[in-house]
Amino acid sequence: MKDLHLIKKIEKTLSNGLPGREAQLRMIAHSARAEHLSAPPNANRAGVLALLYPKQSEWHIVLIERGSSNPNDRHRGQISFPGGRYEEEDQHISNTALREAEEEVGVDAGSVQLLGALTDLYIPVSNFRVDPFVGFTEITPQFVPQEDEVHDILEVPVRELIRPDNLKIKDLVIREGYKLKDVPYFNLMDKVVWGATAMMLSELVEVING
Repeated sequence: MKDLHLIKKIEKTLSNGLPGREAQLRMIAHSARAEHLSAPPNANRAGVLALLYPKQSEWHIVLIERGSSNPNDRHRGQISFPGGRYEEEDQHISNTALREAEEEVGVDAGSVQLLGALTDLYIPVSNFRVDPFVGFTEITPQFVPQEDEVHDILEVPVRELIRPDNLKIKDLVIREGYKLKDVPYFNLMDKVVWGATAMMLSELVEVING
């Protein structure tokens, strides 16, 4: 794919200032969550990658469905960006996002060009500050899921991500049978994408629509 118009548009928008918290708050799961958007000093660090790539003559973005077998994963079974915990050898949190994407979905980190960062977001349940980065590759990846971390890989066309009718609201039952009322979510590939990932996607959609 030689049409880099969308990529250049995203890069320009990212460099000119972010939509920020306002965009994130559109997909907030419950009102109390709004009090915990900024990370405390003792928060762990994580980097995630919103990777754009060409497939069948249009741009796609990759998401993962996390495996459900790890009892220590507070987000098991949910849809997320590839990413994970910062390690000292990463040196910069953007390198964390690239390294984790290579580990989790098999995309060559050296083929990814970073366009910029979205607004960081604090996840209280796991005490992580997440830094989302937007990147692209001109090569269509041959994804390979990390066996013990990734249940499935979702290849979402950008045109589906930005469709207004894919924004929906429903009650969600989460672990221990606890129900959240009127949760906004993205319906992508027949999967419910909510919570922190939806909040970051909301900002990305605004950047794309620019």
